[in-house]
Amino acid sequence: MLTSIAGRSVIVTGGSRGIGRGVARVFAAKGAQVLVAGRDLAQAEATAASIRAEGGRASGFAADVGNPDDVERMAAAALERHGGIDILCANAGVFPAARMMDMTLAQWNEVLSTNLAGAFLSVQACAPALARSGRGRIVLTSSITGPITGYPGWTHYAASKAGQLGFMRTAALELTPLGITINAVLPGNVRTEGLDELGEEYLASMTASIPQRRLGSVEDIAYAALFFASDEAAYITGQTLVIDGGQVLPESLTALQEMDR
Repeated sequence: MLTSIAGRSVIVTGGSRGIGRGVARVFAAKGAQVLVAGRDLAQAEATAASIRAEGGRASGFAADVGNPDDVERMAAAALERHGGIDILCANAGVFPAARMMDMTLAQWNEVLSTNLAGAFLSVQACAPALARSGRGRIVLTSSITGPITGYPGWTHYAASKAGQLGFMRTAALELTPLGITINAVLPGNVRTEGLDELGEEYLASMTASIPQRRLGSVEDIAYAALFFASDEAAYITGQTLVIDGGQVLPESLTALQEMDR
């Protein structure tokens, strides 16, 4: 059983929906004080209100993680509301589909700004308070797409998620003297609002490609993040954990077919 994180100060970026919302709910259920950060203040506050209705402690905050001023204000808000920052879950991400040959530089920059620069800026803004915590933890939400797999239409997303891991490994070396660990979860296909928007045909085909024959839940990812944020993970930094129901394991469709024989 993991040591309690009750009372610890947590920031979850992109916390108003999807995986971030799941992470915020799980951490709050374990007793943490959660700052739910999202671009839309109404959505962030709605998520925080739902957490409070379940007995947790949470508040909403509006921030675009690609904006340095916003992330500085986000860190300051956590300090003001919670008295410090113990855990940063840098989860904010976007994945608008666009084929590479049709993609504009503006589309490329939009994704890299949120997913990659946003992770860097969030870590940079929170690092001083995380160092003062004495048990600072950073958990990045990367993906299997980019670091391990590819999918047409997501070259920008794949580049951003692979880039997060390159950033993480060197950041780990710089953050270790400050007593901060940084690790990443790599979700596979997780049932979220964003995935639902891709349509039932996509959901069915993805489910069929996963050995466990189900899409992941936001809780599957949240509990992996919780482990990285725990005292028990204090000796782990610069590492990744794939949570995908075995999706990256089969070498071919035949392997999946043979599995069911």
